[in-house]
Amino acid sequence: MEAAAHQRGITVWLIALVAVGFGSMTLKGGGAVLFGDEAARIAAGNYVPLLLWFNFLSGFVYIAAGVGLWLQQRWAVRLSMVLAAAIALAFVAFGLYILSGGAYEQRTVIAMSARLGVWAVIAAVAYRLLRRG
Repeated sequence: MEAAAHQRGITVWLIALVAVGFGSMTLKGGGAVLFGDEAARIAAGNYVPLLLWFNFLSGFVYIAAGVGLWLQQRWAVRLSMVLAAAIALAFVAFGLYILSGGAYEQRTVIAMSARLGVWAVIAAVAYRLLRRG
């Protein structure tokens, strides 16, 4: 039984590190476009400001969820699930924006797909491992 608990702890710490790392990268990338020079905004291409702000601010929440997961807090499981749902909703809104003819970059579609996939996995693993405390 002790080996199973040890494996559970390692898995939780791994998803926590992924969450914090993903949040840090999100803050760095989004912050460079939002607060960087004109060259950074030009390099970003056809970004969607509302989606960029959503993703940037979410980076702080990713880090909070990661810290909560590291500490094996049940609230972090719920936060991870809310994050996955919020990203899904933002992705749907982005899809509607694209369908209405809005300019965008293909890398944004890829990034949103990755973001949704990562948080869906984090939420599912966290739920399975921490739901009972």
